[in-house]
Amino acid sequence: MNHRFTGPEVELFLNGKPPEIFCKRNLFSKKKIFAVDGAFYYLKKMGIQIDSLSGDLDSLLKKDIPLEIDFFETNDQNSTDFDKALKIIHHQGFLNVNVWGASGKEQDHFLGNLSTALKYKRKLSLIFHDDYHSYFFSEKRHVFFQKKNKKISLFPFPKVEGLLTHGLKYPINKELLKIGKRIGIRNEAIENPIEISYQKGELLIFIEK
Repeated sequence: MNHRFTGPEVELFLNGKPPEIFCKRNLFSKKKIFAVDGAFYYLKKMGIQIDSLSGDLDSLLKKDIPLEIDFFETNDQNSTDFDKALKIIHHQGFLNVNVWGASGKEQDHFLGNLSTALKYKRKLSLIFHDDYHSYFFSEKRHVFFQKKNKKISLFPFPKVEGLLTHGLKYPINKELLKIGKRIGIRNEAIENPIEISYQKGELLIFIEK
């Protein structure tokens, strides 16, 4: 899955459930690794080298932080660890962020992470990853490739108008999706490229791995 902006990517680790893919350490070799404090110990256990770390020291001891790690102490209790990390990443000039560990524990945190991602949608290209999917907030027109028969879900947040798709098993032709009425989950890829566009609202796209 390609990011919207040109330039390098940052791997951001949150304190949700670590996907099993973390065990493949070579996946993150030569990558810029940023983590919030709650992710520090599981990354250390898995042998993933952290470049930058942010947090308020509520989940780790300062003596455990290696000197070579850039540590940003963030004590603002009015914003989440995810929000604070994105501010730092954006300030450092990075625009493309792969987010790991955003779900899998408290589901209110997961919903909060989605809300934060929507807040930064214009400033950053954010793609979430877990064991099963990659997912992101779509631009009003998005074109991508996917293996045939793989699942693709379209989820309104909270609604999307004038939705049009091409390349999916169950086509949608300029229709309305809305939470509590109709949503577009469990569709399938049948043709490449897949094209999705809409006129108004916000749309989450989930792509099966």
